[in-house]
Amino acid sequence: MSNQSISINKNQVTRFLKRLYRCRMLYLMILPSIITVFIFHYIPLYGVQIAFKDFRSSLGIWGSEWVGLKHFKTFFNYPYFGRVIWNTLWISLCSLLTFPLPVIFSLMLNEMRNEKLKKVCQMITYAPHFVSTVVVCSMIILFTNREGLINIILGFFGVEAIDFMGLSSAFAPIYSISGLWSGLGWSTIIYMATLSGVSQELIEAAKIDGATRMQVIWYVNLPHIKGTVITMFILNMGSLLSVGFEKTFLLQNSLNQDASSVIATYVYEIGLLNQQFSYSTAIGLFNSIVNIIMIVAANTISKKLAHTGLW
Repeated sequence: MSNQSISINKNQVTRFLKRLYRCRMLYLMILPSIITVFIFHYIPLYGVQIAFKDFRSSLGIWGSEWVGLKHFKTFFNYPYFGRVIWNTLWISLCSLLTFPLPVIFSLMLNEMRNEKLKKVCQMITYAPHFVSTVVVCSMIILFTNREGLINIILGFFGVEAIDFMGLSSAFAPIYSISGLWSGLGWSTIIYMATLSGVSQELIEAAKIDGATRMQVIWYVNLPHIKGTVITMFILNMGSLLSVGFEKTFLLQNSLNQDASSVIATYVYEIGLLNQQFSYSTAIGLFNSIVNIIMIVAANTISKKLAHTGLW
């Protein structure tokens, strides 16, 4: 390496250290988050290797026999593999269909001129987010059983009582609609924060040029939050096979099990109940790999079509 190259590298290192020192307080503020992520998300990756081993707790991770892709093949040959994957995808897709609603609700809230009414609406929609999953599932079961509120309302129109939680076809819609109810207000926070940065001068200029309220929303507000919307959509695509375990498990019963058996509940059955740790780790790794592929694909498509992405 020439003296000139060494000098350039030294200058780059010096500039980097100067920038690091200048922003030292900012880096110090994010240090706890970095340490937390490292401890709880990176160190556990050490244990992923048991997906390729026949893990025995008495032998430890390193002492267990290496079996390669045995557990992955077992999962792919599982008689209900297709049903578990389809149920997971179907529930995720039903939930994904509700994605535009927080965006629309944010735009509606942003257009409200009565600040008191706006705060009341925000408070009412934020509140369900703080209700525990157990309580939400209990409410769903109470409302959808034969003597529940929904059937009482349907009874006024002469409709016979239906046990909704006993219908396999109703499980995914109930899951996604209840998720929308509990998460709608919370999901609007990031969009409302982005909309607060819209230039008022730009809005006033559009109104002077004769733009209607809908045109201001379409040509000013929506383009401003486009990047945020695309980012959130990509992140949602990255969790396509990650249907929440708690809610699915609590809503599951013997009548809807053929529609509520997802990857998370299957991992619970074989991992915790049957103690097949290597097998359950292999399924979890497969799930993570598919999610990574989906998020990379969504980001690539987004960059080509909308010229915006996570990286």
